[in-house]
Formats: sequence, C-alpha cells, structure tokens
Amino acid sequence: MPPSTLDALLRRDRVIVVAALAALLAAAWLYLLAGAGMPSDHMEGMAMARMRAQWSPGYFALMAAMWAVMMAAMMLPSATPMILVHASIYRRRAGAALQATLLFALGYLAVWFAFSLAATAAQWALAEAALLSPALATSSKALAGALLIAAGVYQWTPLKETCLRRCRSPLDFVMFYWREGALGSFLMGLRHGAFCVGCCWLVMALLFVGGLMNLLWVAGIAAFVLVEKLAPAGHWIGRAAGLLLIAWGAVALVRM
Repeated sequence: MPPSTLDALLRRDRVIVVAALAALLAAAWLYLLAGAGMPSDHMEGMAMARMRAQWSPGYFALMAAMWAVMMAAMMLPSATPMILVHASIYRRRAGAALQATLLFALGYLAVWFAFSLAATAAQWALAEAALLSPALATSSKALAGALLIAAGVYQWTPLKETCLRRCRSPLDFVMFYWREGALGSFLMGLRHGAFCVGCCWLVMALLFVGGLMNLLWVAGIAAFVLVEKLAPAGHWIGRAAGLLLIAWGAVALVRM
C-alpha cells in the first residue's frame, strides 16, 4: 500500500474512532445527568427502608446499568490513547482496523462491566446494612475514613505501580501483549481493562464517600484518573494524592 494511502486511512480511522468515543461519552454523561433511569423520588431523597425494599432483580439491574455507564463515562477518556494506538498498529499490520478496534474497546468495557456488577453488590450490602444515604454515599464516618485511607495506601503499592505503568504506556502494553486477529483484539481489550481495574478500583470505591448521585464528585474522580494516566507527572501526582487521601481519612476518623 502506498504510504500516502496508508496515511489517509490512518487519519480516517483516527477521526472515526475519536468521533465514536466522543458520541459514546456524550451519551453516557447525558444518561447520568438525566438521573441514570432512576425514579424522581430517589433523586429527591427517600427513606432508607424504601431503598432497601427496592432491591429486586429489576432494581439490581438498574443499578448495575448505572454503574456500567458511569464506568464508561469515567474511564474511556483515559483509555482513548490506547484505543487509538491499537487502531493505528492494526491498520499497519492487517489492513481493516475498525472492527478489531471495536472489539478491543468492547473487551475493555466488559471488564468494567464485571466491576460494575461487583460494585452493585457492594452497594446492595451497604443498603441492607443501612449504611447508605439517599445520595448513595456511605452514612458511616468510620467506613468513609477507612475507604479514604485504603485508597491512599493503595496508591503506593507495587500492584498499583505495575497496573498504572501498563495503563500509562500504550506502546509498552503493545510490546508485551499484542495479539493478532479479531479475537486477539478482544482479549487485548480484556487485559488492558484488567490493568485499569487493578489501577483504579479503590479510587472508584471512593464514589461511596462522595455519593454516586454527586456528579461533581464523579467528574472529579474521572479527572483525577485522566491526569494520573496521561499527565507526564501523573505517577507522582497519584502518589501525592495518596498521601492526601490518607491524611483526609485520618482526620475523618479522628473527628468521629
């Protein structure tokens, strides 16, 4: 293929991928802004007893959908460089890239969907224990402080470091984990999603501190994840944030 033709195809692929991701992100944030499909009385605040009574299979599915959309809204921006690198390399190696890149993105989101199911189960357990406010934040200062400290300590662990390194360097990820074909792309997406969950799962648990219905808190965590993964000093920003979280959690426990 002539270099000029390849360059044109790469530019076209990049435009299509970026446009598709932008549309998906816009839809996800609009869904969250519209209340994530929850009834208006939930948005206005209701008794905890009624919240517990709502945990039917249908309500679990509604909450899981909310978590899944929220994870897509929060994580896709930081995954965009990896998705674009996949599309570019696949185009150079195998020609048609868009279908394989779609499968990569679906694999990535599948891992976060699995995380969403676990998070929904945790939300259910907290609701049954009467530890959630109407804004879906923990009502326990002890639990909030413990989550803040745990998230802060995790920022300094080797597991966090390993996962963050894979998330911060798309080329490094490709060198170690590239797989050919459509199935290979899906499996690569699963692996990259697993690294991202390993990097961010305790940060996402802080949604129970600020509240799932607090979209400013949601956006703030999403912005932190984006900076930690993409900024040149993101590694050190994450570690500094860890110290702040530990201090915040300690203050919360002292003030109980």
